[in-house]
Amino acid sequence: MLHLFHLEYILTKLLNAASEVSDINLTVGHPMQVESGGELIPVFFQPEIRALTAYQTEALALSLLRGDRHLINTLMDTGSCDLAFNLENKARFRVNIFTQQGRYSIVMRKLENYIRSIDDLGLPKTFVNMAKEKNGIVLVTGATGTGKTTTLAAILDEINSSQAVHVVTLEDPVEFIHSPKMSTFNQRELGTDFRNFSEGLRSALRQAPKVILVGEMRDRETVEMALSAAETGHLVFSTLHTVDAGTTVNRIIGLFDHDEEKLIRVRLADTLRWVVSQRLLPKIGGGRVAALEIMGASLLIKDIIANGEQPDKTFYGAIESMQPLGFQTFDQHILELFGSKQINEETARTFSSKKNVMNRGIDNLKALAGESIYELDSLTLEPNEEEEAAAQMAAQMAAAQAVAAQPAPGQQQGAGPYHHPPAAGRG
Repeated sequence: MLHLFHLEYILTKLLNAASEVSDINLTVGHPMQVESGGELIPVFFQPEIRALTAYQTEALALSLLRGDRHLINTLMDTGSCDLAFNLENKARFRVNIFTQQGRYSIVMRKLENYIRSIDDLGLPKTFVNMAKEKNGIVLVTGATGTGKTTTLAAILDEINSSQAVHVVTLEDPVEFIHSPKMSTFNQRELGTDFRNFSEGLRSALRQAPKVILVGEMRDRETVEMALSAAETGHLVFSTLHTVDAGTTVNRIIGLFDHDEEKLIRVRLADTLRWVVSQRLLPKIGGGRVAALEIMGASLLIKDIIANGEQPDKTFYGAIESMQPLGFQTFDQHILELFGSKQINEETARTFSSKKNVMNRGIDNLKALAGESIYELDSLTLEPNEEEEAAAQMAAQMAAAQAVAAQPAPGQQQGAGPYHHPPAAGRG
């Protein structure tokens, strides 16, 4: 176990190793690494550590655990644990310690020291409407590291700045500390303040909140409790690891038995208010930008949730057609980012949901800008290819002339096309 001073020295050096460090990665067999702009960068110390040993990562892990029995037991029982770590006056981290092949690895996500507002993040005004909802469920989805927690913190900050309500958060671990403004926040941490999300959510219903944040919907019981909370007049925010809005709905329904599907569809159609899905794309010139898919609770969306998708009624098509209401597909937003020169063409095509839609959109934008959408200008024939092409053309012309010179069936040699035999004399 390292002395706290040594741990803080190591983390400070890692943070200063590159601009905009988002993660620290400590894995046996590799040097210490930081992630910046989506890429891992090795960081070397003196004396030089070319590859971390199992003993070194275990010492770092124990230093981060700080003797917490609950976290140690969780790590022993499940093979991983989550915690928050404060580097005084420098940074705050969400830490995951886990075992791989019997050895410890550590990933530390750097958290913002302050909560960025909806405007700071450049999010659409639709997010202000999400903060104004009085009940129902709002979901923010996406892969790990796409900024779901940051987005939710911005929405809760909007509530904190505009409404005098009681907010209870259930987090694993607590990441952003909401300072007192208009709202009263009680932020509870998994393992320290409650045992699991469903149990914490059940307790939250007895704590008179208007708004509840559930860190993640991990199982059927948590989803069922969230639906019940929304149905009883609470506004529930949560996250899921799904790739888009349609998949989110299907994932929730898939947690329940087949004979419960119809009832769950009806309940979800009544309570789901918004689904926001996020992807982080590499920007031109460095850094990353968020692409967002936004689906609200229109009558058409409610119908698709309740009755399922049909060939002429899909989540993608419904979202695409309702852009004036603040809805947007990933492809619509990615095209907007491409049109504003924030991302390049390859990135736009790679991260799109429907390749054919993206290809058409890119071609249209390039045509409007007066750019060529075909790369044929530089095509030339080799000398031997030119000879073969000329020979083929000559042969085709000769064949066409030969066919034209032959008489039509039933026509006499040399007769014109309108020649008729003389009429027979009358008797």
